[in-house]
Amino acid sequence: MKTSVVICDDSNLARKQMARSLPDEWDVEITFAVNGEDAMEKLRKGMGDVLFLDLNMPILDGYGVLEAIKNEGIPVLTIVVSGDIQKEAHERVKSLGALDFIKKPIDKNKLQELLTKYGVNSESDLTKHKPTLDTMMDDETRDVLQEVTNVAMGQAGSLLAEVLKVFVKLPIPNVNVLEVSELSMALQSVESNTATSGVCQGFISGGVAGEALLILNDSGFEDIAKLMNYEGQMNDKIELELLMDIGNILIGSVLKGLSEQLDLNFSQGHPVVLGQHANVSELIYTNSTHWKKTLTIEISYGLEGYDVTCDLLLLITEDSIPTLQNKLNFLFDV
Repeated sequence: MKTSVVICDDSNLARKQMARSLPDEWDVEITFAVNGEDAMEKLRKGMGDVLFLDLNMPILDGYGVLEAIKNEGIPVLTIVVSGDIQKEAHERVKSLGALDFIKKPIDKNKLQELLTKYGVNSESDLTKHKPTLDTMMDDETRDVLQEVTNVAMGQAGSLLAEVLKVFVKLPIPNVNVLEVSELSMALQSVESNTATSGVCQGFISGGVAGEALLILNDSGFEDIAKLMNYEGQMNDKIELELLMDIGNILIGSVLKGLSEQLDLNFSQGHPVVLGQHANVSELIYTNSTHWKKTLTIEISYGLEGYDVTCDLLLLITEDSIPTLQNKLNFLFDV
């Protein structure tokens, strides 16, 4: 897998020299940034695993970039490359989160020693230096995300109530960082011995991507059919249609509510059936080969007076966190 490298310098010559100095055997994808502001735009899109950063630049200098990376929790390893060899400059960039400092003009051998020292040119060691989801999503950020989700959840619940002509019960949404093995445990409102059916739908917008999973308690299909005026004998086909209808309402409305608050425009993929009449853990396990550790938002809906329970999970990829963090910080500051 290629390592994404961003080289940020206002000098075209310096950028090319830096690129030529990288180890020949290092499998990298290089992106150039002409100033700090340009670099931040690329980093917010998840384009950089490693950043080589000049200090003295117009518009936004290297110190400003380091402060922005730190404030936004962007998971990039930064090595400062500068002609400023003052001791104070070294100390300052280290305090702002830079991995190390190397002076201009670049000595290819010294660069190789530095990369080897930190294991930066080894994919397995590279991940050791990166911030984890746990550290990137602090309590304040989780609170903001929970409130944003609460608003979107309410909008979706209102639409569902209007369609079904019932009162929809809305608990507080849960925001957690979970491993795949923990996903079924997150569905606390669904008993382990209850048969369920599920559908998932991918979504993506400007650096934020993930999947929405809707898990519906099978015992609720009869009630939903009555509320939606379905007639005739219940069968798997009818239940699948009901599942898709509920999924379209809730997934579409929640994503719309989030997009309006976070200034994102989500594109949605085609819905995919996870399974029918299965245990929750089976639905998750069978379809989770591409999921790893993820930011998970759980929203549970219930219909008052009816045996209908459904859980909507938004699984947001780790690569999406920097952009999402930036959007949430902006919303919080306002």
